[in-house]
Amino acid sequence: MASSHLPLPGQLAAPHGTSGVLLVIAGVALVAVLLAAFAWGRRLKAREPGPPRPEEQPRLPEGGPVGDIVESQETEELTRTEQRRTPHELKGYGGSHDGSPPR
Repeated sequence: MASSHLPLPGQLAAPHGTSGVLLVIAGVALVAVLLAAFAWGRRLKAREPGPPRPEEQPRLPEGGPVGDIVESQETEELTRTEQRRTPHELKGYGGSHDGSPPR
């Protein structure tokens, strides 16, 4: 009678040492990738220029800080119409009265 070479129920999984070794290799690879990324980031940071020196800092103008300029504009009343208005029909809205782009 020929004996079959079927594995026993406990022999279906890989030996205990193999899975442990694979986990150690994966952990070492992960640590190596993290260390390489850290070193690469440090190298990139070292290439950047340093902060400006005090004499390179921006200075206020001679007359002091420049304030906001407030302009008053004439408002045009829109007459009610049945049709919807398109942007080119609105005079002075979104730009100046002479057709130049807004500042």
